[in-house]
Amino acid sequence: MISAYRPSGFLMPLDSPHRGDPVAAPSSAREKPLKFSGDNAFHQELRRRVDAELKRTGHSQRDSARMYLKTAIILGVFALSYIALVFFATRGWQAWPLSIVLGVAMAEIGFNIMHDGGHQAYSKHRWINQATAVTLDMVGGSSYLWQWKHGRFHHTWVNVAGHDSDIDLGVLGRLSPRQPRRPWHRWQHFYLWPLYGVTAIRWHLYGNFRDIITGTIGERPFARPRGRDLVIFVLGKLVFFTLAFGLPLVFHPIGVVLLFYTVTAAVAGILLALVFQMAHVVEEAAFPEPRADRMQMDTPWAIHQLETTVDFARDNRVLSWLVGGLNFQVEHHLFPRISHVHYPAISRVVEETCHEFGIPYLQNRTFAAGIASHYRLLRRLGMPVIAATAEPVPAT
Repeated sequence: MISAYRPSGFLMPLDSPHRGDPVAAPSSAREKPLKFSGDNAFHQELRRRVDAELKRTGHSQRDSARMYLKTAIILGVFALSYIALVFFATRGWQAWPLSIVLGVAMAEIGFNIMHDGGHQAYSKHRWINQATAVTLDMVGGSSYLWQWKHGRFHHTWVNVAGHDSDIDLGVLGRLSPRQPRRPWHRWQHFYLWPLYGVTAIRWHLYGNFRDIITGTIGERPFARPRGRDLVIFVLGKLVFFTLAFGLPLVFHPIGVVLLFYTVTAAVAGILLALVFQMAHVVEEAAFPEPRADRMQMDTPWAIHQLETTVDFARDNRVLSWLVGGLNFQVEHHLFPRISHVHYPAISRVVEETCHEFGIPYLQNRTFAAGIASHYRLLRRLGMPVIAATAEPVPAT
């Protein structure tokens, strides 16, 4: 039986009733209580149908053999490219492709292994989910901070400015019509693309440490890690800095190490940022605003996910494999505790149910269409004529 989605950390039990509402979260997350309207018949019926589809096909929500094989392949590529780059590459023509492959492998770990583990979608066994989630720490991120930033703040309040920290670039960019416009945003549809490459570098060298020290992620306070979580954070940083700088500096000059670290991290950062942006920061997605008088959204949680999330390139099986099913973002947001290997199958059920209930199912047919939509939205949001009442355009 599919458990109702409750955004939460991976340390919580699979059947946890925690929904992610601030009033149910730790006290440090209660600064801005924001709720949704009550659940509805659509969400209940959708869960029933998806559950029936998985039973009909004989698929378990988690512990897929395909996922275990995929994990072995990705970790193998990561290990081999790292070993070849650090211990065997002696020429630029060797180091450049290897650093690019390593960057892709880092993104693959995030898209596939860590993401399923962090959402408790990898396995029914808690320790396996924990082990796969901390692969993010190995490549320079923080599984603990991810649970707050992504699992709670993003998945609960998608595209709600001031609540969804994933759309907060500060003064660098305007990703929502509800955010203030700066004069330089007029050119953000040009300059943000290379800045996406800085995403991973910022996590590695500044962002994670800043969040821990200040106890805030963007504008949102969170509970700093303690005990076991703090140990994992510290050990993760030690492992990452040893892999990224310690070992390479034994064999290569510092300039070479910094160059190819930058290349590797930039490749990973661009890939990670683009996949997110094409799911939420596109013309088709809505950027709703809560009712100021009651701090409540006018729609139920499931409808909110459908209005703010857009699939892309659903028929591209190679892309689906590479991005961990995150081109099926609608399905992921509605059923994050189902392994991504099942998203293509359940997408048909989700789309049919949406049509029956008269609810839009948003998608861009190709990867290129998603990129173009993101570009156009960045351009529109950077223009002074775009007011906070901007509406999404119909899906293509």
